[in-house]
Amino acid sequence: MKKIFIVLTYTGTFPAKIVKFWTRKAYSHVSISLDENLTKMYSFARLGQYNIFNAGFLHENIHKGIYKRFQNTEALIGYIEVSNRQYKRIEKDIQKMEQERDKYRFNIIGFLAVTIRRKRQRKNYFYCAEFVKYLLNEAYINNELPDIIIPTDFQKLKDLKYVYKGKLKDYAVA
Repeated sequence: MKKIFIVLTYTGTFPAKIVKFWTRKAYSHVSISLDENLTKMYSFARLGQYNIFNAGFLHENIHKGIYKRFQNTEALIGYIEVSNRQYKRIEKDIQKMEQERDKYRFNIIGFLAVTIRRKRQRKNYFYCAEFVKYLLNEAYINNELPDIIIPTDFQKLKDLKYVYKGKLKDYAVA
């Protein structure tokens, strides 16, 4: 068995504030990590720190980029145990996206459609929650998540075990 980590965050950025206001939930973003140190997290979000329209598939690190800039980022971190085969499938899908990064885009239309409880999925377009759910589905991980998904829906994962809640910068593997 292996572990995959679900990382919910709230940075306090303008887009995060909009998501938090709309959802009325504590966290506005979700990432997935294949290592408990969270040095390699993956998601769909803005690629630079300043332009919200330049967005897509990205590799995140809790000590760099947006998380380094926003030191007060709140986080809720949990993991689910998966089979070696499921882990390899997620790893393979992430590697494919990294290699073909230019084919993948941020699903702004789908992201906005969520606000009116609609689903708008296009091939190779994701927002953060769609991306993580896609990886779980592709690896045949039973998740029973809703079709119209927001980051905090991942708290409903049946087998999610929490390991940390607090400032992301203070997270450390025990």
